[in-house]
Amino acid sequence: MTTIDTTMNATVAVLGNGPVGQTAALLLARWGVPVVLLDQRPHRDPVGSKAIVQQRDVLDVWEAVGAGRRIADEGLTWTTARTFYRDRELFNHTFTDADRSTFPPFVNISQARTEQILDEYIAAEPLIDVRWDHRVTGITQDPDGVTITCGPRTLTAAYLLACAGARGDDIRRLLGISFDGHSFDDRFLICDIRTDLPGWANERRFYFDPPWNPGRQVLIHPCPDNTFRIDWQVPADYDDQSEMDAGARDARIRAIIGDRPYEVVWRSVYRFHSRIVDRMRVGRVLLAGDLAHLVSPFGARGLNSGVQDAENAAWKLAFVLHGWAGAELLDSYHTERHAAARENLEVTSATMRFLVPGNEAEHQRRLSTLESAATDPAARAEVDSGRLAEPFWYVGSPLTTPDPTRPFTGRPPRSAVPTAGPGILVPDAPISLAGKRTQLRRLARDGFLLLAAEGVRSEAVQAAAHRATPVSVRLLRLTDVDGTGALRHALAARPGELWIIRPDAHIAAVLTDPRPESVTSALRRALGSSADAMKQEEDDGALPVAR
Repeated sequence: MTTIDTTMNATVAVLGNGPVGQTAALLLARWGVPVVLLDQRPHRDPVGSKAIVQQRDVLDVWEAVGAGRRIADEGLTWTTARTFYRDRELFNHTFTDADRSTFPPFVNISQARTEQILDEYIAAEPLIDVRWDHRVTGITQDPDGVTITCGPRTLTAAYLLACAGARGDDIRRLLGISFDGHSFDDRFLICDIRTDLPGWANERRFYFDPPWNPGRQVLIHPCPDNTFRIDWQVPADYDDQSEMDAGARDARIRAIIGDRPYEVVWRSVYRFHSRIVDRMRVGRVLLAGDLAHLVSPFGARGLNSGVQDAENAAWKLAFVLHGWAGAELLDSYHTERHAAARENLEVTSATMRFLVPGNEAEHQRRLSTLESAATDPAARAEVDSGRLAEPFWYVGSPLTTPDPTRPFTGRPPRSAVPTAGPGILVPDAPISLAGKRTQLRRLARDGFLLLAAEGVRSEAVQAAAHRATPVSVRLLRLTDVDGTGALRHALAARPGELWIIRPDAHIAAVLTDPRPESVTSALRRALGSSADAMKQEEDDGALPVAR
């Protein structure tokens, strides 16, 4: 007998109770949207480190739901990345902090522990209904919602956000989407090893062709509790059980750590994939995380980009469900996050071509680069062990109003961020509000935020914002909140400018001449109103006509 849950017409169903689904559920609940969080597993599986590197901007997202500081404090901050070729160090890089954010550039903490922390916040949220042991067997849609079948159980929701992970082939098939790309033949062995390695606790180490793994790579990451995550590249025919039975595993580990006690906490063998779906929106279904895109883990772009998917989807779903924006806003989810996935695919594919050359020309280029890198800075810049995770830049988004005076100059150098401007994640900075110190991004994620430089007529701007959207829009004068000048310096703000910040802290527009009509137009654009719709509203008198 089929059981039908019909109480969820204004609910978002989130499929997949991993970090991406957990983040989406918490963010939706923060916006006042009821969520049912489904997972086909019977319960949480707390085994293994899995995704360990959490990037600063993702910690900011988690801080919006209360968890960021706790995850950062439990995690291990590493400050130096060392790169070796065979038996010598080529170079190292130490991350510097501009002292604007409260979070370090990266922390290492196991995915399992991150999930446990997020579970605690979910348990305290009455708007989230967690349902384990719900394997989805059918998805149908109509103009009013989505019907999700889980064996004998059926539930309905306004929208479905699918975060079912890399093995979500059945979900992709039900939605009729492709998942094209490439899978690499080489395997990678992961071991979480608990041991004492003095001097290694704050360093990430990457070895090209070390004597103890000739012709291949090894990556070592420090983790909390004297644990080290070691990834070995191994041959396509690698047999994990045979190596362990022969005692070769111990020799593999001791070649790195020496003659000291250790404990293997977890191990796994896996292949890398570079794949992306053709669509991230299918009607009332949005796809996020590994279900939508798979990349190699060098650079930590998997979980981090999935969390950014979740944030992008959550605020847009909330605005549509609350009637603050039209359903066309959801079209921008695919536009923005598919572009972000393609960027990650391009970056990680270049890394894999360097790590695993596909032909003789690539092999010779890699060899020449590594041989020269110890003494040649130009060659050093070409050594690719993974460009670390960074947020995507929505400069080409239909939600972004371009500013010719602040052009996007392309992907910045590694470890750098682009100059602040339309489409860029707003730089974080300390500010003062009502005599209390806080961070800019904490306010930015409360809704639309307007930052007015000196010379902007705030009253006219506020009135224009009110005409553009029913959502409350906060306006701050930079001179009132930026006593140290740190924010103005980070923005390179000029007198007379108005900065419009989206609810995901990305800059929607920088208006150099913030007349009321341009403010209204930029806000409407950031809410997904098409040019045709805005023109019709102007003709109907709903928007002021630009003069």
